[in-house]
Amino acid sequence: MRTLVVVAHPDLTSSRITARLAEAVSDLAHVTVHELGPACRDGRFDIAREQQLLRDHDRIVWQFPWYWYSVPAVLKAWIDQVLTHGFAYGSGGSALRGKTLQLVTSTGGPEESYAAVDPTSRFTMTQLLAPLDATARLIGMRLAEPLVLHGARTVSDENLAVHAKRYRELLGSAEAASGTCP
Repeated sequence: MRTLVVVAHPDLTSSRITARLAEAVSDLAHVTVHELGPACRDGRFDIAREQQLLRDHDRIVWQFPWYWYSVPAVLKAWIDQVLTHGFAYGSGGSALRGKTLQLVTSTGGPEESYAAVDPTSRFTMTQLLAPLDATARLIGMRLAEPLVLHGARTVSDENLAVHAKRYRELLGSAEAASGTCP
């Protein structure tokens, strides 16, 4: 199963978490790591190229830091420009139907901050990711169980290495690609 890892970080060179995770899977033979920063010129993507990358892969990973309860602006721009009517949805828009979407994200806050009982949040990570689930459903993709690293600002090197290993194992496993969220 060919896997496209779409890495969305506003400044990957200054990233500890996103860069380490991308590095952890970059040498897998069936994985293509695609950084959105260099692919975006003056706020625009080469839509034909981006759509061809999506066509050429069976599993798509969106790897990004969780910013203010959303995806980074570069990923939102990519979604808006690339997942177009006639390609990803609508009349003739079936290019991604049946493929798997895997979300890999990191949060600055601890896991407890993303629990419905937290008075400052009130929302679980599943609830916060609902718009991305809705996007996957609209374009006919199966959403796999998200892989989330909480507390990224304070995670130890050892725990980051463990998480990177889990990520590598996830992408190395064809069985994991077929698992979906309910």
